[in-house]
Amino acid sequence: MSHDTYQHPLTGRYAAREMRELFSDRRRFGLWRQLWVALAESERELGLTQITDEALAQMRANLVPTDDQLKKAAEYEKQFRHDVMAHVHTFGDVCPAARGIIHLGATSCYVTDNADLMLMREGLRLLVGKLRGVIAAFADFGRREADTACVGATHFQVAQLTTVGKRASLWLQDLVADYHELVRLEAAMPLRGVKGTTGTQASFLELFDGNAEKVLDLEKRVCAKLGFAGAFAVTGQTYPRKYDYNVLCAVAGIGVSAQKLATDIRLLMGLGELDEPFEDKQIGSSAMAYKRNPMRSERVCSIARWLINLPANAATTASEQWLERTLDDSANRRMSIPESFLAADVVLSLLQNIGAGLKANHAVIAARVKRELPLMATEAVIMAAVRAGGDRQQVHEQIRVHSHAAIRRMKEEGAPDNDLLSRLAADACFKAVKLDELLDPARFVGLAPAQTRAFLQTQVAPVLAAGAIKTGESLNV
Repeated sequence: MSHDTYQHPLTGRYAAREMRELFSDRRRFGLWRQLWVALAESERELGLTQITDEALAQMRANLVPTDDQLKKAAEYEKQFRHDVMAHVHTFGDVCPAARGIIHLGATSCYVTDNADLMLMREGLRLLVGKLRGVIAAFADFGRREADTACVGATHFQVAQLTTVGKRASLWLQDLVADYHELVRLEAAMPLRGVKGTTGTQASFLELFDGNAEKVLDLEKRVCAKLGFAGAFAVTGQTYPRKYDYNVLCAVAGIGVSAQKLATDIRLLMGLGELDEPFEDKQIGSSAMAYKRNPMRSERVCSIARWLINLPANAATTASEQWLERTLDDSANRRMSIPESFLAADVVLSLLQNIGAGLKANHAVIAARVKRELPLMATEAVIMAAVRAGGDRQQVHEQIRVHSHAAIRRMKEEGAPDNDLLSRLAADACFKAVKLDELLDPARFVGLAPAQTRAFLQTQVAPVLAAGAIKTGESLNV
């Protein structure tokens, strides 16, 4: 790594090796060569005899560009000011028998657009594997904490009880939705295909002497050789840039889910209820040695914010393409597409690390429940007192007086505990009520434990059973 020039944090600091290599020059330009081979093979199969066995053999033997070849291509590009033609000449230099037929009938977008789609499909596959790992980690946490009663919050104010596991199921529901959308896009990914300069396939119709059936067959053969079911039905010079927007929105959905999840964890760490992993030598603050800052969750939110904003580039690019195409999409896409996948990869690595080591601090959680539950239980206390023979209106008034006194004591005197229960126990109106039984937290969490287990069984288990789980970490989690 050079320390004298800017290094992008996503590649130099955070992202995992697989995703960095996926969007590397060697991988991209290697795909261009695969596309040229698939085109030449298909053209030969359909009768273009000028494409020889020797030409095809040389092309197949040089699918992965070497460092020297990449350097030579850069030199050609300085001369031609055209990246595709630079690589056509570089490939021809090492495949002399094929020099005259490489890129035959094709436009630049044959390699650039088709390669981008191939890269995005592989990127989706990598993200799906990592997303399963994240889902597995938080599913384990949710399963462990399905019955752990905690204080629920709306507006970040005390509400009714829920469980820690039920909260995890809400996070998981978003992640499972992301998973299904990525899987759908990956399975349906089309190629741009073999369409020619403006999408009319005129150059290929010329090559095959006006035989339209051969032109259509050519595209089917190329798609099959590259492992795709088909191509866009119609294109201009490029495939529809709206498709980039659809893909980047789905990838950015990971950021939306992640930021919600990580923000919840940050809030709960502030309350002391949860802890993300914290290593033995980790430093929380350069000044405050006692600090255990939510560093990983904060990093998730930071990178997710970047990820969430990237689809706006694709939206603007798609909306501003003129007629069959303009080139103002190119430089933007070179950044926005790889960075979306790299950022999502980092976010998932961080989430997997957090989920695998997330800890619920049961004593703190229980203490908050004990402090807040008496107020939540007052309606049940009223019902029990009336069933024991009490006067409903008198019981209600006594509850009102005692609860206000307990609240005043906590707010104005700073009392750490809620003494409503002891106040009620000392009041004759409630002597017949078994207060301890009424204040069992399990009475107030509703179906949260059952909802959590049912969700894990019906929604999460099929996702985890569907394929491999990847838990590879980024460079710096």
